[in-house]
Amino acid sequence: MAHAHDHGHSHAGLHAVSEDPGWSLLRLSAWSRVGLAGIVVALLWIATLAVIV
Repeated sequence: MAHAHDHGHSHAGLHAVSEDPGWSLLRLSAWSRVGLAGIVVALLWIATLAVIV
């Protein structure tokens, strides 16, 4: 007997869109994300100081 409450959950649709998804934060390691966040924070500080001075 088939499941009567089937919504057609197909995970194939999630992967069909992108053959080569390109660059993604999700593929970076934890330390790479921390380093990237540090660079962003440093750039924000530099921009803030440039506006103040």
